[in-house]
Amino acid sequence: MSAFIQQLPALVGVVIGALGSYWAVARGERVRFRREREARWEERRLSVYTDYARALKKSVTLTYRVAASLGNDPHPHPLTPEEAAPLIAEATVARDPYGETLLLLGDPEVVTKAREWVATLLEMEAFLRERTENPRAWQALLERQRSGREGYYAAVRKDLALPPGHSARWPVLPVPGSTGEPGNRV
Repeated sequence: MSAFIQQLPALVGVVIGALGSYWAVARGERVRFRREREARWEERRLSVYTDYARALKKSVTLTYRVAASLGNDPHPHPLTPEEAAPLIAEATVARDPYGETLLLLGDPEVVTKAREWVATLLEMEAFLRERTENPRAWQALLERQRSGREGYYAAVRKDLALPPGHSARWPVLPVPGSTGEPGNRV
């Protein structure tokens, strides 16, 4: 029995070492799992954010084209309201599921900024449904839409801890009949 008692401290040391090893590996696995899960959700949110922005941008581009047919915008590929109506309806239907996914997975600030951006888009569509021919009023709506988009992208970057990005504002040709000041496309 004395041999067993002499080896007992070594046996206790092995058991403690094994338990310590198990604890360290288990803790490391939990941390790795949590980090991977967070990375997957960040990737998913980025995908949701970009899908929503792409869907909104499609609608915005269609409004530019209709506005060009009314003389409000210099877009090089005008569409009459009649030609654009089914395309706008299709774009609206296509963006709704992205909006629902955004509500489900998006950061509250991003969702708020998305709502501001889409509210301006809805005003732009109403402006065109009324067949308004007013380049100055259109330019004011464009400025609000661009600010809404910038706010959305800034909120996305903040949520995903991304560095600041480009404002995406660059000059375009002036609208005929406007003050001659160049606007901004995009």
